[in-house]
Amino acid sequence: MLCLAVIVSSLPACKKETSNGPVITGVRNYALAPVDTVLNSLLPGQWIVLEGHNLNGATQILFNGVPASFNSALFSEATAAVQVPAVIPFPSIAADQLNTIRYVTPNGTTTFTFNIVAPPPTITAISNENANAGDSVRVYGLNFFFIKSITFAGSAVSNWQEADDGTSVGFIVPSLTQSAPLEITTESGTAATVFNMNDVTTGALCNFDDVNTYSWGATATSNNDPLFMGNRGTYAIMTDPPLSPNEWSWWNGGRSINTNGTQWVPVDSLDVPVGDYALKFEVNVPAPWNGGSIYVVKDYNTAYVGRYEPWKDADGNTFNYSSSGWQTFSIPLSMFLTNNGTGIMAPSLRDLLGSSGSGSVHIWLINNSPSPTATGFNAAFDNIRVVKIK
Repeated sequence: MLCLAVIVSSLPACKKETSNGPVITGVRNYALAPVDTVLNSLLPGQWIVLEGHNLNGATQILFNGVPASFNSALFSEATAAVQVPAVIPFPSIAADQLNTIRYVTPNGTTTFTFNIVAPPPTITAISNENANAGDSVRVYGLNFFFIKSITFAGSAVSNWQEADDGTSVGFIVPSLTQSAPLEITTESGTAATVFNMNDVTTGALCNFDDVNTYSWGATATSNNDPLFMGNRGTYAIMTDPPLSPNEWSWWNGGRSINTNGTQWVPVDSLDVPVGDYALKFEVNVPAPWNGGSIYVVKDYNTAYVGRYEPWKDADGNTFNYSSSGWQTFSIPLSMFLTNNGTGIMAPSLRDLLGSSGSGSVHIWLINNSPSPTATGFNAAFDNIRVVKIK
């Protein structure tokens, strides 16, 4: 009897404890079979499926301590489909958060150790592709972490400063001797532009110097205006006071740059995707600009319009914009759209440019708003070109 009493009294201590807290047992690819395989590592921006138990009701999911956005409709008790944050600032992540997935529900928290790696860098924009030696340039993109080297137009950059989140890197342009791509090499790989830096002739439609198809419109052409210093050679200056509501008279008052006919894209390249090419120019806006749109069209035809409106952000909010010197602006040809630049892109380069791929270039200042523009406009344009970007 004594032994039985001892056994009975010990039963609660042997009872298995239960919990409703989350448990992660594995990670697999989000894509459908046959590639929905178990993973060994993750990249920022990657869609994955977490596998485990009690995964419903998540309130937070963190990768390397960075919160992810998620849709709980994609979750079940045993799985959770989620996208790894696109930006993870690897150099500033605390050591105890590296390579961790932290999953939080009202019933508890679990931390799962998993390899999260910095992917190769990606270049999306360059502040000035034709900057002079000694100028400051900033490159925008993703994953500029652990940079090993940068070359600009074939010349090595000696010092640089990365943004903490890896979305940009700035440097001083070194001495230049040639035209060549921009290359950034990190511990994870190399990114390089398809097009050249320090190149005002490749794909040039009008550079106002040795490729000069300029016809009429701008208030002046100059190479030494004190408001637009720091450029090379001649450029066109467009200037105008505030525009009245619904002012479409781009042909008045020096509000346009119009060229003669020129080759936009080689005929043998007209069958590549529309977005493989972009129209670019350097522009300098020294004084605040707010309101009015730059339209870029071909052959005076507004069937497809590219727009330049740097005083408006992605959400439509407006502000006073100035460029702080010469800057490169790029419009992929896939962003030449119907409906005054707000509709759909051309089905092909032949639809956009015609069978010859050639025609005149027109850069117009208009105000398609029912209100007057908040400011006037004074800007210089140079190196109008179409180059391959993919």
